[in-house]
This record gives sequence, C-alpha cells and structure tokens, in this order.
Amino acid sequence: MKKSILNFLYLNIGVLLVSINIHFFLAPNHFAAGGLGGLTIVLHHFLPHLSIGLLMVILNIILFGVGFAFLGFQFGLKTIYASFASSFMVWIMDKVNPLATPLSHDKLIQLIIGLLIAALGLVIVFNQNASTGGMDLIGMILNKYFSIDIGKAVLMADGIIVILSIIAFGFESGLYALFGIIFRGVAIDYFVHQFRLTKEVVIISNQCDQIKQFIVTELGRGATVHEAKGAFTDDKKEVITIVVERQEFVHLKKFVNKIDNQAFITVHDTSEVLGNGFRRAV
Repeated sequence: MKKSILNFLYLNIGVLLVSINIHFFLAPNHFAAGGLGGLTIVLHHFLPHLSIGLLMVILNIILFGVGFAFLGFQFGLKTIYASFASSFMVWIMDKVNPLATPLSHDKLIQLIIGLLIAALGLVIVFNQNASTGGMDLIGMILNKYFSIDIGKAVLMADGIIVILSIIAFGFESGLYALFGIIFRGVAIDYFVHQFRLTKEVVIISNQCDQIKQFIVTELGRGATVHEAKGAFTDDKKEVITIVVERQEFVHLKKFVNKIDNQAFITVHDTSEVLGNGFRRAV
C-alpha cells in the first residue's frame, strides 16, 4: 500500500514538472518544442479564446479516441491519467497565475531551464511505467501500421509542429522549437541514464554470513558468492558480488562498515542491468 502511494506521488511530481515547463517557459515565449504541449501552443495562437489547459484536454480526448480506435487499450490507465492530469495542472496554473509575458528577456536560458525541468519530469513518469501520451500515440499508430520506429514517428510529428510554429510565430521561434526538440531528447537520455545507474559491489569480509543474510532479508536481493585466496596471506575467503541501486548501496555500505570495518569493498558504476529484479530484457 505504501509503495503504491509513493508511486502515485512520484507520477504526479513528474506530471507537475512537465506542466510547469509548459505554463512558465514554453507558452509565454511561444516555444512549440514538440509534443502535445507544442501543438497546443500553436493552436492557442489561432484560438486565443481557449486556454492552453482546455486545449490540451480537447486534444487529449481526440488523441485517445484515435488511440482506442487504432491501438485498442495498449497505452494503459497510468498514461491516460498522466495525460489528463498534465492538462488539468496547466489549466489550474493558467487560472491561478496567468502569464502575459515571459519570465525573462533571455529566451535561450528559459528554453534550456524549462526543458531540463520537463525532461526530469518525463523520466520520473517513465519510471512509473507511464507516459504523458500526446504525440506518443501518433508514434505508436505509425509504428503499428507503417512499421516506422516509434522514435522516428514522434520525431516526424515534432517536425510538423516546428513547421506550424514557423507559420504561427515566425522563423526565429521555429528555430528555438527545433533546438528544443533536440535538446529535450539529449536531456531525457541523460536523466534516464542517471536513474538507471546501479552499483556492482564486490565485498571480501570475515562476516560474510551476516552480510549475505542482510542482502537477502533486508535488501531483497540475490548475490553471487565464490571462494578466493589471498596472494599475500594465502587465506581462503568468500567473495560476495551484488548489483544494487544507489540507495540500496548506501544501506549496504553502512551495514558492512558496522559489522566489519576492515572489510574490503570495491564499487563499479553500471549503466544497465537486465533481469533478476531489474528491468526485463527486450
């Protein structure tokens, strides 16, 4: 129950960060940097009497209707929730704190900061096995019926949004949008790497039985144990090898130091681990 509540909280934090980028950074500067937010900003230029939040709700309903028709129920309840939650948050922000002008005269720094916030939010949402929907659904449809990679399909859709941005706001805004699409992809890749970063830990200790018990019962992980012999002392000892997430490593290190402050520990960063409690191989 506690884990479900935390996952729901993390999902909403991610959606909130995405919404903050749209309301405070993209919309006031007319940055249509791809995605549903970018398309909404362009449409808002032609339909100014409708708020951006309301337009996002309308577009989400249309896109999910198309998604149901062509894909069935593949995108899941979390994605549906995240999509409409983002639209609702942008609508609330627009009502509570409407912005008629940008926060700063420096457009580039606003674009970069906003996209960093959004990229972090998107990765948090991805980690909850959801997405914010939007143009991802178009990518899924093109992938299913035309065998186009989802990444390329979404990029094609974003390219169309850039063209619409040039028509609506001029060539300069279109260039900012193009830069934003590229930068967002780089930022998402970076944050995904940081979230997936794990530690491969090798432990040599005189208290291996206690450490193994802690790993299994407290961390809920498995480990590989093999016997080794020291070159200097010629003593035989057990060597424990385990892969853990960063927070788990903090707990493991504290425990090992507590029961054996002479333990020999080596740590290596690993960027991707598949199977046995981690991500599934695809």
